[in-house]
Amino acid sequence: MRTASLLRHSTLICGGLPVVLAVLLCGTGTGWSSSQPPAHLKEHVITIDATKLVPASWWQVPGVTPSIWASDPESLDAPKTSERRDLQLKPGPYKFISFTFDFPFTVTLNGTLEFATSLDQCIDGRGTHTLVVRCKRMYPHGGERDNYYNQQP
Repeated sequence: MRTASLLRHSTLICGGLPVVLAVLLCGTGTGWSSSQPPAHLKEHVITIDATKLVPASWWQVPGVTPSIWASDPESLDAPKTSERRDLQLKPGPYKFISFTFDFPFTVTLNGTLEFATSLDQCIDGRGTHTLVVRCKRMYPHGGERDNYYNQQP
């Protein structure tokens, strides 16, 4: 009984050896080299440019950059709006946050940016690798001032 078990075990090992060697020598046939990750795991350089915001302030992308909600502005490690910042981002949803507004954006599988068309009044860079933030606040109705502010006392 024990001899039969050893014989089966050695047959499986010897029979599987050519397959293992073929995979090691030729690859898995998936089309990806071992040094290239799948598209959903590949990091892309995305530039955040908020330099048009005056006066300068801080911003963050949660989970990627330091938080802007630290208590001491002098020692804050979060990016400032006075500088462009390159981030390594995998495809997926993200959020740009400043002290005055925030908005979601997405990095696509090919490493370009997507965001809602309603943000076009203040955000540039759809289909590119650079997110340009031009406004400190978003206004409703396509950038027009809300009628609430035109009321007379």
